[in-house]
Amino acid sequence: MRILILGGTSFLGRHLVLAAKTRGHAVTLFNRGKTGPDLFPDVEQIRGDRDGGLSALEGRTWDVCIDTSGYLPRVVRQSVAALRQSVQHYVFVSSVSVYADFAVVGIAEEYPVARVEDESTEDIGQFYGALKALCENEVVSGFGPDHALIVRPGLIVGPYDPTDRFTYWVRRFAQGGRVVVPESPDRPIQLIDARDLAEWMLTLCENQVTGVFNATGLVPPLTMGRLVDALMNTLPAASEVEWLPEDFLLEHEVAEWSELPLWISDAANWPGFETVSVDRALAQGLTFRTIEDTIGATWEWDLTRNQAAPMKAGLTPERERELLADWDNQHA
Repeated sequence: MRILILGGTSFLGRHLVLAAKTRGHAVTLFNRGKTGPDLFPDVEQIRGDRDGGLSALEGRTWDVCIDTSGYLPRVVRQSVAALRQSVQHYVFVSSVSVYADFAVVGIAEEYPVARVEDESTEDIGQFYGALKALCENEVVSGFGPDHALIVRPGLIVGPYDPTDRFTYWVRRFAQGGRVVVPESPDRPIQLIDARDLAEWMLTLCENQVTGVFNATGLVPPLTMGRLVDALMNTLPAASEVEWLPEDFLLEHEVAEWSELPLWISDAANWPGFETVSVDRALAQGLTFRTIEDTIGATWEWDLTRNQAAPMKAGLTPERERELLADWDNQHA
């Protein structure tokens, strides 16, 4: 297969390239050359800006385009228009964040998506999900349902993750000591290893599958307690888990999802965010490696990075010590 990847050198795109090369596909990357410009010297790379600078793609054809970097409908509309006659299959990486309401458990692909009153807005921070939904519309409108594949991942984790949302937990447990963890152990969490997602997406492309698919996991379902056990059993340091209750964390204004990644409080009333249905993806062959495998690979990769550099997510050491001190004082 001849595959064009819009992006391809950051996180999921990087794993897509590695998997595609292993499978013997011919890969072309189109990006600005700002992230990982020295990666994949044996892969064709076309430089350009997908926002107004797509002319370098003219006169070329591919079997499939995988769009890993579309966030604004205006920009996605340009790539769809430029490639409509050049590729047979357009794959758009969306997000489970497109859904309108996470108060419902077991959200399936037919569930209503978020809307934004001003569809010209480009405020990704405030309207990320709604804008992703509009990007999906551009792809399906341009290519038609018979040539469009929409993949809605949950939290993507593993090596090369630029967000540190999962890597925080791996590094923190690898350091050992008392670790602040949000209650409760039976709270469900969903995530997907970027390598599993990449392999599955390529299989869909090879089989020319179209439609919309949620893509998160794990199966069987993962809980915070199961994740903690896996972290403690996989990493070498001795850790003492301090399960702190939600009311304490909220009282101390701990930021959900950022200071304590994977935590969304019951007060947010988002039970559906970590219980999205992946039945349709499972029926199309989505499989998952063990959480221990993901932890180990993430740890090995993280060790190659500067351990003194601040992480983009998670509690700082000072903040964690303050929380533990206040907790101890309340229970002295």
